[in-house]
Amino acid sequence: MEPSSSTSISEFLLLGLTNDPRLQPLIFSLFLCIYLVTVLGNLLIILAVSSDINLHTPMYFFLSSLSINDICLNTNTIPKMLMNLITQNQSITYIACLTKVLFVLVFTGLENCLLAVMACDRYVAICHPLRYSTIINPSSCILMVLISLFFSFVFGLLHTLMVLRLSFCTDIKMSHFFCELAQLLKLACSDILINNILVYFASLVFGGIPISEIIFSYTHILSAVLRVPSQGRIYKTFSTCGSHVSIVFLFYGTILGVYISSAVTDSPEKTVVASVMYSVVPQMLNPFIYSLRKKDMKEALRKLISRVWAGLQWH
Repeated sequence: MEPSSSTSISEFLLLGLTNDPRLQPLIFSLFLCIYLVTVLGNLLIILAVSSDINLHTPMYFFLSSLSINDICLNTNTIPKMLMNLITQNQSITYIACLTKVLFVLVFTGLENCLLAVMACDRYVAICHPLRYSTIINPSSCILMVLISLFFSFVFGLLHTLMVLRLSFCTDIKMSHFFCELAQLLKLACSDILINNILVYFASLVFGGIPISEIIFSYTHILSAVLRVPSQGRIYKTFSTCGSHVSIVFLFYGTILGVYISSAVTDSPEKTVVASVMYSVVPQMLNPFIYSLRKKDMKEALRKLISRVWAGLQWH
């Protein structure tokens, strides 16, 4: 289409996961539970880390940052979907949609960076233990998170500003439950070549660099463990790195699933269901992966829950 067939739009329509009224109560209940579990689970991680001095380490500082990011990411997407199901109003304003696109990109980019930073932390801890406290100190931890946030925000803002130059057609229906950049570009009438180039470049930077860093870290970790093999060292390494590796596979595996689904099917419904897997599921499961696999986290959570329970009984 030519830009001349476009119009000045003020809103989009988010079609959600289904138009079947019979399924909407089930979807509402499911996503409300997912959201509550995500928020409560990640809040428990944050409170456990902040309240237990034994967890005041770089690894758990990065985990807390990841939990905050997961809460923000799901808060940016799920509540609007739940509100639309309650009100039966699928509309979202143009500005609100662009804002959500911005924050989805920021929080997704930050998730990539934090996973890479956590891999770097494990690499230094296992391969350079004598220099660990010098390299991974409180100042460097804060700096790495701030740098990750800065580049993620620049990445998201650049994409959002590039969308502002586009004109949109009269078809404002988006086959999704939140405003996603790829879906927004499909509705544009004007040329999106520059936007697509930027998307591929950003995917290379925010996907390729973190994944390469994670592969580099764990290749050296595996090499270091195998050079001096011992059952105790292998077990300690597995217990230290197992949770992070599980989260990495979950996050990048679901993103890969979205791309494969988009490539092999033209069905918008299947694509949006696949998108749920990277934008909702990993954020919900991350707290369980860490709390169930690490003894010190389980102990901190037990103490926290005991104190809360004792406080409730006192009142």
